Amino acid sequence: MKKFSLSTWLLFLVPSILGVILFMIPLKFETGWKVPIAKFADILSGILEPAMPMAAMVIIIIAALGSLLFLFKPSDGVKPSFITGLFKVSPFWTVTRILGAIFAIMVTFQIGPEAVWNENTGGLLLASDGLVSFLFTIFLFAGLLLPLLLNFGLLEFFGTMMVKIMRPLFKLPGRSSIDALASWIGDGTIGVLLTSKQYEDGHYTKKEAAVIATTFSVVSITFSLVIIDTVGLDDYFLPFYGTVVLTGFILALIMPRIYPLSGKGSEYIDGRPFTGNEEKLPEGYNVISHGLENALTTASKNRSFLQVVGDGFRNVLDMWFGVAPVVMAFGTVALIVAEYTSVFTILGKPFEPILTLLGLPQAVEAAPMMVVGITDMFLPAILAAGTITEPMTLFVIATVSVVQLIYMSEVGGLILGTKIPLNILDLVIIFLLRTLIALPIVAGIAHLLF
Repeated sequence: MKKFSLSTWLLFLVPSILGVILFMIPLKFETGWKVPIAKFADILSGILEPAMPMAAMVIIIIAALGSLLFLFKPSDGVKPSFITGLFKVSPFWTVTRILGAIFAIMVTFQIGPEAVWNENTGGLLLASDGLVSFLFTIFLFAGLLLPLLLNFGLLEFFGTMMVKIMRPLFKLPGRSSIDALASWIGDGTIGVLLTSKQYEDGHYTKKEAAVIATTFSVVSITFSLVIIDTVGLDDYFLPFYGTVVLTGFILALIMPRIYPLSGKGSEYIDGRPFTGNEEKLPEGYNVISHGLENALTTASKNRSFLQVVGDGFRNVLDMWFGVAPVVMAFGTVALIVAEYTSVFTILGKPFEPILTLLGLPQAVEAAPMMVVGITDMFLPAILAAGTITEPMTLFVIATVSVVQLIYMSEVGGLILGTKIPLNILDLVIIFLLRTLIALPIVAGIAHLLF
């Protein structure tokens, strides 16, 4: 192993440890357990609460107007500037951003049809404590501080050590273990953002990015506590979360090996093919020594404080302008459909015989909740708490809602707003497959518990 200076070792260790603490270590606060970065976002949201919907609306409007201005700007063949990359998107995403801006204006000023701006649809997303407002603050801290995880060798170190586990089991590089951990302990949105950044930087192939975003961007422990409490089964948290982990592990083994994820390309964003040589150990190295050398080499290249801060601010703007309008547009439409139509009751009909076959009480009432989760991760628990009385069925709904992962008001909308190669049809198919595979596993465990 090559020799490195003390300053390089400190440059690897100090930011990496700080990043792990901020993104991955839950701490006990008055409001419960949270990772520090989520707590920072909560504090800022509290300080800026009255102004949050307006600030989020302004960001979404700027994104829409910028995309409209850049829509007809011809590409000159050279690498686009950061500003061009921020605003020049396809016509579809330009329309999506414009729709998000229109919804944001309607919600903020409560104009137009109430179906768009009431507290259960657009108002739920853009309220001072709503998802878009929260994303506004979490993106600020996540974007600024992501370089602590990305730029100083942490991914190179753990990636090299975990490759023997991640590659054979999940067909993924070792560094994806950090994305999974950041999601599991922190938040699913953090995992998607981390994955998107790694994909754009050329560390993941198209298939790997798609698999990680839809398989490992798991709901955090904190949110899982909220879900099980909402359905009144907080005494069952340990078996509930154990079932989530077991089911999630089985799904992570299956999903990369079946359509649509199995069909994604094995090339990187710049067209380079995956060869497998990227993960081979050089002669004379073990996984620890090779991981350390990779980490220290990366750290030594990031000595410019201004460059790291600049990377952080670019991350923030990328998240604000790229993601918030998509979440606003898709989330509002999905919540309107759930609130004002019987679409989900109709779509849930095929699940009635499946739930009956699995021996679950109140199968008819529970069926719509198997599909409503695609709009928002919290909806199944909220609807179940008001209509389902059987503990076994409540347990199944709560657990399945957590392992479905693809929520259009959060992770789904987030994925669509990134460059990760997944479209809305892919996400719907993945959602349904995860639900169908998870149901027998979860129902079997529920029968043992109740």
